[in-house]
Amino acid sequence: MSTSPQPESRYAWTRLIIALFLSTIGGVGMWSVIVALPAVQAEFGVARGDASLPYTLTMIGFGISGILLGRACDRFGIMLPALACTLALAFGYVTAASASALWQFALIQGVLIGSGSAATFAPLMADTSQWFTRRRGIAIGIFASGNYLSGTIWPPLLQHFIAEHGWRATYQGIALFCLATMLPLALMLRRRAPAPAPSGTAAAPAVRRAQVLPLGMSPAALQTLLVIAGVACCVAMSMPQVHIVAYCADLGYGPAVGAQMLSLMLACGIVSRVGFGFISDRIGGLRTLLLGSSLQGLALLLFLPFDGLVSLYLISALFGLFQGGIVPSYAIIIREYFPAAQAGWRVGFVITATLFGMALGGWMSGAIFDLSGSYRAAFVNGTLWNALNLVIALMLLRRAKQVFAPA
Repeated sequence: MSTSPQPESRYAWTRLIIALFLSTIGGVGMWSVIVALPAVQAEFGVARGDASLPYTLTMIGFGISGILLGRACDRFGIMLPALACTLALAFGYVTAASASALWQFALIQGVLIGSGSAATFAPLMADTSQWFTRRRGIAIGIFASGNYLSGTIWPPLLQHFIAEHGWRATYQGIALFCLATMLPLALMLRRRAPAPAPSGTAAAPAVRRAQVLPLGMSPAALQTLLVIAGVACCVAMSMPQVHIVAYCADLGYGPAVGAQMLSLMLACGIVSRVGFGFISDRIGGLRTLLLGSSLQGLALLLFLPFDGLVSLYLISALFGLFQGGIVPSYAIIIREYFPAAQAGWRVGFVITATLFGMALGGWMSGAIFDLSGSYRAAFVNGTLWNALNLVIALMLLRRAKQVFAPA
């Protein structure tokens, strides 16, 4: 009898906790550049648009590396990519702290810090999915909450240390902390994921059909639709997340109130990701995507008629609770309709699309505001993009019912 760890085993749950810690710590690469932006802008004496370039390059590096690292994880497992990215992350923070010009800082952010953080999200999410079958949804939901945990924990800590010691010393401290914590955690992930269930299981015929022609279409066609859906949902998602602080300032409530609403949104997102994980184990990835997309669209519509202080706090909480399950549902869908050996790069590709959607939506909402002088049109734009995601989810669910209908 094989003694290697199996899906749903105690080792699998222990591994999930390790992955959650890695995701929470490694997520610093996405948040540090945002918190350090005012200090970096002041030191280098550049405009706000120029000072935003490091963030843009960080997201580009994060997205592209997520795809490449996903392929590496499919071949070698997660440990080696996680170790390499930990070293890249630490080296990136040390060298960024010594940058003498903004272009050097921006390049280091994209090539080393953004790429170094990438292994702690999409590739690690795909690896986590390999260790669970019946509880895959809740496992992915718990892991994905690390991204929001990181956004809740890191910004206030970084702001404190930057105010007390400066951004360069803070970056050096991040490098040491990442080395001390992420290296041993990555080494704990040396075991490869167990092999998929043998073809003699009862579910094998449906699984084989889904992997040859997933939902009755080519794998490339389904992947493309998921990428479009990922862009669409996150263009919609970015409107409140990126602009809620500015929106509150325009309404006269002040940016501090907007920051509180953003924190509330992210905290509710943690609850959402775990809750939707439970739901997806019962209804599957496609229905979870449809449910999350419908609820996110409803929350976006609520921003249009209500702009009172109490109303905005309530809607921000609802938005966080409604949207948290959308991005993890793509990983579940990929594991349901594609071979396990392709999970790494396919999940990475869709997650990269969601990052592109966040970047595009953040810029688009700002551009619409500049043209119209109001965020109302930007909320309508987000709702329309959400409708595109909803249409794709409905179409895929309909095809699933047709393909797997009894003969």
